Amino acid sequence: MPFFTTPISMGSEEFRLLRDFIYRHCGLHFSEDSKYLLERRLSKRLQALQIKNYKDYYYHLRYNKNKDEELTEVVNELTTNETYFFREDFQLKTLTREILPEIVARKEKTGERKLRIWSAGCSSGEEPYTLAMLLLDMPLLNDWQIDIIGTDISQRVLQVARKGIYGSSSFRSTDDAYVRRFFTEVDGKHRITDRVRERVTISYLNLFDSSKVALLGKMDIVFCRNVIIYFDLAAKKRVIDSFYKRLAPEGFLLLGHSESLMNISNDFVLRHFTHDMVYQRPPLGSGPEVRL
Repeated sequence: MPFFTTPISMGSEEFRLLRDFIYRHCGLHFSEDSKYLLERRLSKRLQALQIKNYKDYYYHLRYNKNKDEELTEVVNELTTNETYFFREDFQLKTLTREILPEIVARKEKTGERKLRIWSAGCSSGEEPYTLAMLLLDMPLLNDWQIDIIGTDISQRVLQVARKGIYGSSSFRSTDDAYVRRFFTEVDGKHRITDRVRERVTISYLNLFDSSKVALLGKMDIVFCRNVIIYFDLAAKKRVIDSFYKRLAPEGFLLLGHSESLMNISNDFVLRHFTHDMVYQRPPLGSGPEVRL
């Protein structure tokens, strides 16, 4: 028998308490007209915990001994994780045909043969695994040390990414040749091969946790596609600033096709390539002062 016989409504005060608490935790922003959305998505958590109203649920998130686990459940309910392999092909062409050759040429002048890429908001892993497949197909990166780091705030999608097993919806833009070369069939689905998996590290990360973000070290490329759309302006500025700090001089930031840094940051240069426009951190001495 269900715990609730009628839906539990969320009052204005309860909405503000929960909205502000979630925002401080991870930057997810809910406007005044999204109270119903928050109510609908969190209602199953009240059901699961047998909590009778949203104010008591707020106190549960604040003070219960299992509050961290419940915050994970909240993020799982509130985030949308629609993705697939080889998404936004025009951007991937820019990466392989122009950005990576430029980075390789620059690094080889100093004898460095190391490449680090961060997929921020990697969801169920299709993006970082796509990058690994593309890089495996690039002879100019033979014998290079390559680190691809995929992070997300949702533990639910990270479990999928670590398993590396995908259904048909993940392959809507994938050439059959890639499926044959880099996947094995498992019970009607496809598992990414170890050759690809070993190039990728999957881990939990809250982009609002600046101390944990700093531990990632310097990156040559940051992918953050269709993530900052969930943030308000202040949160966007905070996250983009953290990307600036993580990028090495002349490193690249790739956003989703509908996203831009207009009114968010002046720290980056907008580069025009053949297939796409991409943001780049300026070289040392030509941009903002170095910030640690």
